[in-house]
Amino acid sequence: MKLLIDTNVILDYLLNREPFFENSARIALLSEKGYTQSYISACAVTDIFYIAKKELKSHDVAIELIKKMLSTIRIASITEIDIYEAIDLKWSDFEDSVQYVAGKSVSVEYIITRNPKDFSESKIKVISPEEFLDLIIS
Repeated sequence: MKLLIDTNVILDYLLNREPFFENSARIALLSEKGYTQSYISACAVTDIFYIAKKELKSHDVAIELIKKMLSTIRIASITEIDIYEAIDLKWSDFEDSVQYVAGKSVSVEYIITRNPKDFSESKIKVISPEEFLDLIIS
């Protein structure tokens, strides 16, 4: 099963953000164990680094978190064509449209986010971490 994990869910896991850490960690574990193929968009990597560095006040620790993340999560590349496609979607949040196009480019089945409404026009199934975990456990 292929997933695109939104930036907020990755940050919940890497930064131990409560009350969201447990579900994000369970999703990461599914990827680590090979039950899912999880992706993030290439542009999300820099966002994750920036936020982690700012929160942790350490370049080196933020880099280690990126390495930890990349040990289990794949990167969906972003091309010039993808950017134009995201622009043409005319979503109110450009970052979310880029995430969507990245997920589409690697044929994900789900986008996992804490903000499903941000992807209301997605043709890919968009669900929260809780909904995804309920889905695979049932």
